[in-house]
Amino acid sequence: MPSAPTTAAHVPVTDRPAHRDPNVLRWLGAYASSATGDNVYYLALSWAAVQAGTPAQAGLVTALSAVPRALLMLGGGVIADRFGPRRVLISSDTVRCAVVLAVAGLLLAGRPGLWPLAALALVFGAVDAVMMPALGALPTRITGRGQLARVHGMRGLVVRLASVVGAPLGGLGVALGGSAAAFGLAGLLFAASLPLLIALRVGEEPAEGTRARGTAWSDLADGLRYLRGHRVLRSLIVVIALSDLGFVGPLNIGLTLLADERGWGAGGVGWVLAGFGTGAGAVSLLIGVRGRVPRAGLVLSVSGVASAVAIAALAYVPHVAAAVAVALSIGLISGLNGVLCGALLQAGSDRAYVGRVTSVSTFFSLGLAPLTFPLTGAAIGLWGTGPVFTVSAAVCGLAGVYGLCSGPLRRAELPR
Repeated sequence: MPSAPTTAAHVPVTDRPAHRDPNVLRWLGAYASSATGDNVYYLALSWAAVQAGTPAQAGLVTALSAVPRALLMLGGGVIADRFGPRRVLISSDTVRCAVVLAVAGLLLAGRPGLWPLAALALVFGAVDAVMMPALGALPTRITGRGQLARVHGMRGLVVRLASVVGAPLGGLGVALGGSAAAFGLAGLLFAASLPLLIALRVGEEPAEGTRARGTAWSDLADGLRYLRGHRVLRSLIVVIALSDLGFVGPLNIGLTLLADERGWGAGGVGWVLAGFGTGAGAVSLLIGVRGRVPRAGLVLSVSGVASAVAIAALAYVPHVAAAVAVALSIGLISGLNGVLCGALLQAGSDRAYVGRVTSVSTFFSLGLAPLTFPLTGAAIGLWGTGPVFTVSAAVCGLAGVYGLCSGPLRRAELPR
């Protein structure tokens, strides 16, 4: 990991409203630029891989990043806690900018084939494994715990906007200058986040006695012991794992197969995804403005049960309009669920351990959950969409029931 400027002043963290805090807004701007760059990058990578190889080879290249991301994610939490999330994020975006621009230069110079694209995907996966825990740990260093729900709501809204803006930008880059131009645009977006990250004012580091130290393995083991001994966080990780394992497959590969089975076509998939995105964006905006959800643990658990009903219903609606309405409700529920999970996870974690705690939840969300894609597709091929969506919904419902049965999590509150 290359060195990067890290001379930001340490300042007391306050509970100033996050949407009016210039420091939080700088972080949000950096995140928006980087997230938009992610969307441009993934479109550029898939397009370049299709142009350079067969469809099977292109699929392999685009899936390569999942391997280092899953293998290294827990270690990324150790790095975030040891070196500080701000420093890790600056270094990560620096690496991403450099390698993307390097590949853009290779594509401009000729037709290098699939190997540079495969190497790029592997580097991105490794950087993601380090970057994601740091991204989760940084909010506790730039704002008070009472603002974490609002910050996660604002972050959720930025994620939706980045996906809406990033894909068309990537397509425009490919149309105007091919994959090289799209990669160059992604690199510029990563670079644009750096001044904002460098300007961030972060809170005081944890005391030396509580910071990650020793070997990486001992730091990781210490973090896992901390998580295992924390009743709220331990239950919350189980809820996150079950929710993601039940949710990700049906709402990705499952939705496409459902639309094909119903004859809705690609347009139908687009409308359903738009309904989901609208719901998730709306609830993120609401929490970003409101700032707090009372009885957060109970609301989180109930939302898990409600999402199970909505996901199961999606497989049985006959028309696109009804599917859009159901998807809108799923977006509202899952958006609320995601904000509460993130805010409760960070609010309940000691700042010395928040990177490692975040890495465990991200391991399930981005490491294991994507493995359900091929399993979902194969299961739908054998039994159809209805039974598979129902089983997936039951897994999501189990997450909600587990939360309701866990007294510490059910009674958990967000700080005021």
